[in-house]
Amino acid sequence: MAFASFDSQRAAAPMGEINMVPLIDVMLVLLVIFIVTAPLLTHAVKLDLPQVSSQVNEVKPQKIEFAIDASGQRFWNGEPVTRTDAAQRFAAAGRLQPVPEVHLRADQAVAYRAVAETLADASKAGLHKIGFVSQPEAP
Repeated sequence: MAFASFDSQRAAAPMGEINMVPLIDVMLVLLVIFIVTAPLLTHAVKLDLPQVSSQVNEVKPQKIEFAIDASGQRFWNGEPVTRTDAAQRFAAAGRLQPVPEVHLRADQAVAYRAVAETLADASKAGLHKIGFVSQPEAP
């Protein structure tokens, strides 16, 4: 390959050859990198792991059926309780793991105050999964 020429007619013509030396240098460097790193990526310890089949052990949370009738009387799973007894039971239930769900059934004629007090007592005890149970409308 000639870098300088004494021929004045061809001196102004652009060089039509590609310089392959830098490309070969880069390819050789990449080849060396892959040769060095490939064994490191495939190195593994062979183990005979035990074969077992397992099922997820899901602990279903308890549910508390809490009802308030039209007169404001509270029922814990069908048993009549006072507001203070219900608050104490909510506090005990809030310490359980997993935290139980509260299904609240309130008569439509009950004062909202009784429902709000019950919600506040349950929330203070750490019971946050509270569902309102209702009866679907007849068509």
